[in-house]
Amino acid sequence: MKRLIQRVAALTAALCVAAACVAPVYAETANTEKPFDLDDNAVRWVNDTFNAMTQEEKIAQLFVDMLWNDTGKQTAALLGRYPSGGLRYNNRKPRELYRQNAAAQKNSRIPLLIAANVEAGGNGAMTGGTKIGEGIACAATGDTRSAYEMGLYGCREAAAVGCNWTFAPVVDIDRNWRNCVIPTRCFGSDPDTVLEMALAYMKGANEAGVACCMKHFPGDGCDDRDQHIVTTVNDCTCEEWDASYGKVYQGMIGAGVPSIMVGHIQQPAYSRKLRPGIRDEEIMPATVAPELLQGLLREKLGFNGLIITDATHMVGLTGKMRRSEFLPIAVQSGCDMILYYRDHDEDLRFMWEGLESGQLTQERLDEAVLRVLAFKAMLRLHEKQRTNALMPAEEGLSVIGCPEHRAAAARIIDRSITLVKNSRAQLPITPQAHKRAILYSVSSVSLAARVLGKADKAREYLAQELEKQGFSVEVYRLNPFKYLTPKGINGKKVLADIPVLEFRKKYDVVFVIADVQSFSTTNERNLHWSIPMGPEIPWYAAEKTTVFISVANPFHLYDVPMVPVGINTYNGSREAIRQAVEKITGKSEFKGNSPVDAFCGMWDTRL
Repeated sequence: MKRLIQRVAALTAALCVAAACVAPVYAETANTEKPFDLDDNAVRWVNDTFNAMTQEEKIAQLFVDMLWNDTGKQTAALLGRYPSGGLRYNNRKPRELYRQNAAAQKNSRIPLLIAANVEAGGNGAMTGGTKIGEGIACAATGDTRSAYEMGLYGCREAAAVGCNWTFAPVVDIDRNWRNCVIPTRCFGSDPDTVLEMALAYMKGANEAGVACCMKHFPGDGCDDRDQHIVTTVNDCTCEEWDASYGKVYQGMIGAGVPSIMVGHIQQPAYSRKLRPGIRDEEIMPATVAPELLQGLLREKLGFNGLIITDATHMVGLTGKMRRSEFLPIAVQSGCDMILYYRDHDEDLRFMWEGLESGQLTQERLDEAVLRVLAFKAMLRLHEKQRTNALMPAEEGLSVIGCPEHRAAAARIIDRSITLVKNSRAQLPITPQAHKRAILYSVSSVSLAARVLGKADKAREYLAQELEKQGFSVEVYRLNPFKYLTPKGINGKKVLADIPVLEFRKKYDVVFVIADVQSFSTTNERNLHWSIPMGPEIPWYAAEKTTVFISVANPFHLYDVPMVPVGINTYNGSREAIRQAVEKITGKSEFKGNSPVDAFCGMWDTRL
């Protein structure tokens, strides 16, 4: 115990250098330097708070808990038993979130970090929030102001419910069109564009008073798998990584990004370089790889801010190590915070056992806690707590979904929608020339749901907007029971649902809309048709003018190279569909430019 007291005392003493506070263990990096830039009063609060903390409180500061539609009483009871360093909440109505977050701050001795995924706008922070634009949509506009407005307006809405931390921007780089995690979330394939857009987003978020957490170090976009269900790999050489991901990280760190989220992603080249002789089986995801967190991120890139894990439920981490091991090892490796408890009692126990076994040292625990406190001080949470200003005025909820924000979203949609392909010069398509339309759809909605008439919203929006323009629209709904016989369903009739000559006579134009969302459930995002050789597959592209619209993935031409018209909206909202129809009919021009190779490197997709 005496030794422990001496160690902590030494660490605390090391905090003061020329009246400035520095993180323990490495006194060269001061809390008065980027990104914290703390003044003397903030330094004093960090020191005083740290010195007054019990060991239990220190461990609690490492965790970001998830609130799930809790009442104020439930929130108070939870934090009374399991105090945390921060929270992320489940999206719900703004007023409900406001009251939940207010209860959380009221019942926390040390003010809380409250986070949300404000990646595309306020819709990532609450229901009814404004979706300003996906990262790729902002990049498609060619104007950094789009990303700035996404950060500013999205974080304004988040701040209105008490959020002070955005898990954004997404600074991953799309180097593999098959990637199933970041095709629309990132700013594209060009590192310079990604950096410019990320800097603009951060500027907007800062003006809204919300701290950024860029993600996902060491970088998603190489692997075509999803770390929610498998550990993924960034397979760049060290030189390739430096010129791409490293360039982005270096630029953001230089600009003062205060926190970084670590993905459950391996980077073998740098693990091997920084740990000579490391065996393949010893190469771990960055979350538990000290050579990547300390050697690459801290030392080589000079990052002085807070490091947080990605969600610790993800199999990309759990598939590599027992939870009882990776929780303390993640902190020892360089992570300052753990994203989400799985079970409160178990996780706290695992962290305690890690301390007792030496998997986690007291020095590293103290360093992590001091970083968390410095991060909070940077946000002036201690001052806001003292003046009862941790929560904004409830009247500020009126900013959520306000006309100014919706107008910004509409501008970005207008400037981002991209005509990728018009190989037969078939546009514009008007109801005067192509009155009778049939509409097919491909979505993540199951076949059973389709049979029951539960279609995706994008399809319904498209049908409605086409009809507003004067088209006569038939929405195709697969009904295999239409061909039910005493011996079962006649599969041949299902496949050949309508004779070709009848099809030619009946319709003037075909619209196909794809809304394929497959986040954290599969390792691919290709189009999946309802049945083998189903009637909605574009057999008709050679028969009639065909327009294909993708709302959730810019790479679907790979699956439908036969379509002559390909459009990416990057958004399945009613406003996006409305504007797409305006452009298809020639009432508005296409302005977007694809930030990725929408042809997927294939020659036939261009024909």
